[in-house]
Amino acid sequence: MAKDLAKYAKEKGVKFFLINFTDLFGFQRAKLVPTQAIGGMQKDGAGFAGFATWLDMTPGHPDMFSLPDASSVIQLPWKPEVAWVAGDPMMDGKLVDQAPRVVLKKLVKRAADKGWMMKSGVEPEFHLINADGTDISDARDIAEKPCYDQSAIMRRYDVISEICSTMIELGWGPYQNDHEDANGQFEINWNFADSLTTADQHAFFKFMVKEIAEKHGLRATFMPKPFAHLTGNGCHVHVSCWDAKTGKKNLFHDKKGDLGVSEFGYHFLGGVMKHAESLVAITNPAVNSYKRINAPTTNSGATWAPNTITYGGNNRTHLVRIPDEGRFEVRIADGAANPYLLQAAILAAGLDGLENKIDPGKRLDIDMYGLGHTVKGAKKLPLCLIDAIRIFGKNKTMRATLGDDFCDAYIKLKTRDWNQYCQQLTQWERDTTLDC
Repeated sequence: MAKDLAKYAKEKGVKFFLINFTDLFGFQRAKLVPTQAIGGMQKDGAGFAGFATWLDMTPGHPDMFSLPDASSVIQLPWKPEVAWVAGDPMMDGKLVDQAPRVVLKKLVKRAADKGWMMKSGVEPEFHLINADGTDISDARDIAEKPCYDQSAIMRRYDVISEICSTMIELGWGPYQNDHEDANGQFEINWNFADSLTTADQHAFFKFMVKEIAEKHGLRATFMPKPFAHLTGNGCHVHVSCWDAKTGKKNLFHDKKGDLGVSEFGYHFLGGVMKHAESLVAITNPAVNSYKRINAPTTNSGATWAPNTITYGGNNRTHLVRIPDEGRFEVRIADGAANPYLLQAAILAAGLDGLENKIDPGKRLDIDMYGLGHTVKGAKKLPLCLIDAIRIFGKNKTMRATLGDDFCDAYIKLKTRDWNQYCQQLTQWERDTTLDC
């Protein structure tokens, strides 16, 4: 891991650094800093006006400085004279409590103080589309069941192979690439890591995929539901908790436990199930998100997105799936999820489950798409963003864990987002209401 970024630049031939931070809406902000200035930036940070980004600030706030975390530095394989480094925003000498990476780091420390480390892997789906965003980029990708389409992935070999080769060069351990369930949709899987490393990689992955797609004359989108008739872009999270001292003992694993999961693991899951209604405000943060999780059947025959708060074994129709011993998969999140807040929200819910030994309830081994209506008492997910935000706003436990500064800022800006959406007049409204 790099400690001295100036020395790192000299060894690697880096001419510029992108000193980065991710705002509340998941947008990545950066200053392009020449290597000659990186010593001072590593000490004092790169300056930003917080109000100019999606943070709850005013033009009257003082300068905000993103202090680069040298351990996160990544040299861009496709532009090796540039290196990307994640930063932690500071103001008046203090960390900005509403900043997503700061929120996650505080929770990571809280877990570590108890001897726990959450490890995770993400599966961010994306579409390769044309430049104006009106359609997928491959006119021949029209199969009704396009998942794992060999010919379709080979027609996009140049893009997908370059992304995967870049990840190999970075040491992330990518192990499979596939065409997903929607026409024009792809997924690349790589090795899991501690939650902060995974969040940094997730943030960089979204940047990298867009950059490489553009290099090939295409556009990549992680939008939850870019096309009404096609399966949307999910971002499944595989979760386990390990001994923080060594990082080698999986505390979720128990061969004698139900499905190979320990009592400890089920308590963590209990927290996720208890707070799932609130988690949605973070895991599904866009107006468009609710057109994925509450969607009618798509062309392929299934949305592959949950709509109830249930869990099962190796069954993809639930909010949480237990696909293997010692881990579970949270299937609710989508491509709009903020990489840092996604990890923070799951960890916050899990910590409550562990600290209060919460029971996740009964496992359901049924097809929730076909038989969900037969389950009494299964809670439905919110139907729209404002419902999710309001539920999140009432959750005292999540507020106490994630922090008032973050929660107040997030709720305020996301409510504004919803209000702006409601001010738009759609063609559907005109078509159905002009002659009322």
